[in-house]
Amino acid sequence: MLRVSSLSKRYKGGDEALRGVSFDVPAGQVVALIGPSGSGKSTLIRCINRLVKPSGGTVELNGTDITRLGGRGLRRARRLMGMIFQEYALVERLTVMENVLSGRLGYVPFWRSFLRRFPQGDVDKAFALLDRVGLADHVDKRASDMSGGQRQRVGIARALEQDPALLLVDEPTASLDPKTARQIMRLICEVCRERGLPAIISMHDVPLAKMFADRVIGLSAGEIVFDGLPAALDRAVLTEIYGEEDWTQIHADEQAATPDTPEDRHDREERMAGLT
Repeated sequence: MLRVSSLSKRYKGGDEALRGVSFDVPAGQVVALIGPSGSGKSTLIRCINRLVKPSGGTVELNGTDITRLGGRGLRRARRLMGMIFQEYALVERLTVMENVLSGRLGYVPFWRSFLRRFPQGDVDKAFALLDRVGLADHVDKRASDMSGGQRQRVGIARALEQDPALLLVDEPTASLDPKTARQIMRLICEVCRERGLPAIISMHDVPLAKMFADRVIGLSAGEIVFDGLPAALDRAVLTEIYGEEDWTQIHADEQAATPDTPEDRHDREERMAGLT
């Protein structure tokens, strides 16, 4: 479980990026983090994984206050936070398998990682994860030869190879076509449910957030202005998050993105029933 309490961040120039942000994310819940550019989404994720040091407040993961850690303790805590990036952050010249195994770098001695001699258990797990994300036949391909959707699947497998207690995801669909974006969001949500993983997904695509997330948190000027079920994201709420705008196109995009298979509809109804 992730618990964020009264989190604030003020940069040296005086800009206040986060203002007393508080929320909990229980096991298995997928939270979509939305808001306009500059609202504090990226800062919030960076404060959670301590790439940025908060000015105040606490971040607890399974009872450990990450904001108080340093050195070896912080490195151990970061192993428990799997990151999935918008631009994939793969090593292009390495194979798919080698990129996935890089998720174990925080666990193995330097000589093993340098020689690429990972324990057999790590290799077996990487094979199983690549099968789970649909890349079992691409193990030896170079990352540079993969499509955008395939690269994002490699990134998901790499994050899971860490055995994380939390997934932090930064715009995972921003560079993908609509069909692939839906597939990637579906995959992330499925693996979170399978493993009981809490996840925070920073994203701009409101229709996708409504379609797949269990919960939506809306940020504006560093503050939470909405925290609730995706179905409650009506035009009034969107205006509060983003400001005045004609939300007709968002509604049209949502209709276009509505699940059109029985499996999609069943999954969505099941998630909503469990949260009400």
